[in-house]
Amino acid sequence: MLSEFKSSMMREFDMSDLGKMRYFLGIEVLQNSGGTYICQKKYALEVLKRFGMMECNAVNNLIVPGCRVNKDEDGVKVDETYYK
Repeated sequence: MLSEFKSSMMREFDMSDLGKMRYFLGIEVLQNSGGTYICQKKYALEVLKRFGMMECNAVNNLIVPGCRVNKDEDGVKVDETYYK
């Protein structure tokens, strides 16, 4: 069914089959039997190179992925520029 669809699209439009997608709009696309995953590792490395930060020390992310952040009205004030 996929081959038939590709053939009909190629007859209708000027296009070619480039195989599995690897990059799309600067986002790396990884496809395997477990699913399709996207990441911006290449983009992040390009930004680090552009600003001369390839040798900087890495730090862990302070926010747990998937965690909802709420404002603590009674919390201790912090210097917000420390995290920027």
